[in-house]
Amino acid sequence: MGRYRCGLIRRNPQAGLSLLEVMVVLAVIVLIAGFATPRLMENFGRAKSRVAVVQIENIRSAVQLFQLDTGRVPSEAEGLGALLSAPQGLPNWQGPYVDSTDALLDPWQRPWIYRSPAGDRAFSITSYGRDGRPGGTNEDRDISR
Repeated sequence: MGRYRCGLIRRNPQAGLSLLEVMVVLAVIVLIAGFATPRLMENFGRAKSRVAVVQIENIRSAVQLFQLDTGRVPSEAEGLGALLSAPQGLPNWQGPYVDSTDALLDPWQRPWIYRSPAGDRAFSITSYGRDGRPGGTNEDRDISR
Protein backbone atom coordinates (compact mmCIF):
# COMPACT_ATOMS: atom_id res chain seq x y z
CA MET A 1 0.00 0.00 0.00
CA GLY A 2 3.03 2.28 0.01
CA ARG A 3 2.61 3.08 -3.71
CA TYR A 4 -0.92 4.34 -3.44
CA ARG A 5 -2.10 7.40 -1.65
CA CYS A 6 -5.69 8.38 -1.93
CA GLY A 7 -6.05 6.17 -5.00
CA LEU A 8 -3.27 7.92 -6.98
CA ILE A 9 0.01 6.46 -8.17
CA ARG A 10 3.01 8.31 -6.83
CA ARG A 11 5.16 9.80 -9.58
CA ASN A 12 8.89 9.24 -9.49
CA PRO A 13 10.39 12.75 -9.92
CA GLN A 14 13.20 11.32 -12.06
CA ALA A 15 10.94 9.37 -14.40
CA GLY A 16 10.76 12.10 -17.09
CA LEU A 17 10.58 15.79 -17.86
CA SER A 18 7.69 18.06 -17.10
CA LEU A 19 6.23 20.40 -19.69
CA LEU A 20 7.72 23.35 -17.81
CA GLU A 21 11.22 21.88 -18.01
CA VAL A 22 10.86 21.25 -21.75
CA MET A 23 9.64 24.83 -22.29
CA VAL A 24 12.61 26.26 -20.36
CA VAL A 25 15.07 24.24 -22.48
CA LEU A 26 13.36 25.37 -25.69
CA ALA A 27 13.47 29.01 -24.55
CA VAL A 28 17.22 28.74 -23.90
CA ILE A 29 17.78 27.21 -27.36
CA VAL A 30 15.78 30.01 -29.01
CA LEU A 31 17.78 32.67 -27.15
CA ILE A 32 21.09 31.12 -28.21
CA ALA A 33 19.93 30.82 -31.82
CA GLY A 34 18.73 34.42 -31.75
CA PHE A 35 22.17 35.67 -30.77
CA ALA A 36 24.18 33.34 -33.01
CA THR A 37 22.22 33.56 -36.29
CA PRO A 38 23.05 37.18 -37.25
CA ARG A 39 26.75 36.56 -36.59
CA LEU A 40 26.68 33.36 -38.62
CA MET A 41 24.91 35.04 -41.56
CA GLU A 42 27.44 37.88 -41.52
CA ASN A 43 30.29 35.38 -41.76
CA PHE A 44 28.53 33.52 -44.55
CA GLY A 45 28.25 36.75 -46.59
CA ARG A 46 31.92 37.51 -46.06
CA ALA A 47 32.79 34.00 -47.16
CA LYS A 48 31.08 34.55 -50.53
CA SER A 49 33.10 37.73 -51.05
CA ARG A 50 36.30 35.84 -50.31
CA VAL A 51 35.29 33.08 -52.71
CA ALA A 52 34.73 35.75 -55.37
CA VAL A 53 38.30 37.02 -54.97
CA VAL A 54 39.69 33.49 -55.36
CA GLN A 55 37.49 32.82 -58.39
CA ILE A 56 38.64 36.05 -60.05
CA GLU A 57 42.25 34.99 -59.63
CA ASN A 58 41.46 31.59 -61.19
CA ILE A 59 39.77 33.25 -64.17
CA ARG A 60 42.67 35.71 -64.52
CA SER A 61 45.04 32.75 -64.71
CA ALA A 62 42.85 31.13 -67.37
CA VAL A 63 42.81 34.36 -69.41
CA GLN A 64 46.60 34.57 -69.14
CA LEU A 65 46.93 30.98 -70.42
CA PHE A 66 44.60 31.89 -73.28
CA GLN A 67 46.85 34.86 -74.02
CA LEU A 68 50.00 32.71 -73.99
CA ASP A 69 48.45 30.27 -76.47
CA THR A 70 46.75 32.73 -78.81
CA GLY A 71 48.85 35.88 -78.46
CA ARG A 72 45.95 38.00 -77.20
CA VAL A 73 43.29 38.15 -74.49
CA PRO A 74 39.67 37.43 -75.40
CA SER A 75 37.88 40.42 -76.87
CA GLU A 76 34.92 41.89 -75.03
CA ALA A 77 32.65 40.51 -77.76
CA GLU A 78 34.03 36.98 -77.20
CA GLY A 79 33.87 37.42 -73.45
CA LEU A 80 34.88 34.77 -70.97
CA GLY A 81 33.07 32.17 -73.08
CA ALA A 82 36.27 32.08 -75.15
CA LEU A 83 37.84 30.21 -72.23
CA LEU A 84 35.41 27.32 -72.77
CA SER A 85 35.11 27.08 -76.54
CA ALA A 86 37.44 28.24 -79.29
CA PRO A 87 36.53 31.53 -81.00
CA GLN A 88 36.56 31.50 -84.81
CA GLY A 89 39.96 31.92 -86.42
CA LEU A 90 42.19 30.99 -83.48
CA PRO A 91 44.22 27.95 -84.54
CA ASN A 92 46.49 28.09 -81.44
CA TRP A 93 43.62 27.85 -78.94
CA GLN A 94 44.52 25.00 -76.54
CA GLY A 95 41.49 25.14 -74.21
CA PRO A 96 39.20 24.77 -72.55
CA TYR A 97 40.87 26.93 -69.92
CA VAL A 98 38.08 26.53 -67.31
CA ASP A 99 36.24 23.38 -66.26
CA SER A 100 32.63 24.39 -66.87
CA THR A 101 30.19 27.23 -67.39
CA ASP A 102 29.81 27.36 -63.59
CA ALA A 103 33.34 28.79 -63.41
CA LEU A 104 32.07 31.76 -65.40
CA LEU A 105 29.49 32.66 -62.72
CA ASP A 106 30.23 34.62 -59.56
CA PRO A 107 29.24 33.22 -56.12
CA TRP A 108 25.82 34.88 -56.51
CA GLN A 109 25.28 32.95 -59.78
CA ARG A 110 25.60 35.96 -62.09
CA PRO A 111 28.05 36.15 -65.01
CA TRP A 112 31.34 37.90 -64.33
CA ILE A 113 31.70 41.30 -65.98
CA TYR A 114 34.65 41.11 -68.38
CA ARG A 115 36.19 44.21 -69.95
CA SER A 116 38.99 44.26 -72.48
CA PRO A 117 40.82 46.58 -72.65
CA ALA A 118 40.23 47.99 -69.19
CA GLY A 119 41.99 51.33 -68.92
CA ASP A 120 45.70 50.75 -68.46
CA ARG A 121 45.23 46.97 -68.12
CA ALA A 122 44.62 44.40 -70.83
CA PHE A 123 41.42 43.18 -69.10
CA SER A 124 39.40 43.31 -65.89
CA ILE A 125 36.98 40.93 -64.22
CA THR A 126 34.29 42.29 -61.90
CA SER A 127 31.38 41.12 -59.77
CA TYR A 128 28.88 43.63 -58.41
CA GLY A 129 28.49 41.59 -55.21
CA ARG A 130 25.36 40.32 -53.57
CA ASP A 131 23.04 43.07 -54.81
CA GLY A 132 24.21 42.88 -58.45
CA ARG A 133 24.48 46.68 -58.75
CA PRO A 134 27.56 48.90 -59.01
CA GLY A 135 28.83 50.32 -55.72
CA GLY A 136 27.72 49.17 -52.31
CA THR A 137 29.35 48.19 -49.07
CA ASN A 138 30.03 44.95 -47.20
CA GLU A 139 28.56 42.01 -49.16
CA ASP A 140 27.14 44.39 -51.77
CA ARG A 141 30.52 45.92 -52.65
CA ASP A 142 32.07 45.45 -56.08
CA ILE A 143 34.90 42.94 -56.35
CA SER A 144 37.31 43.55 -59.19
CA ARG A 145 40.80 42.60 -60.28
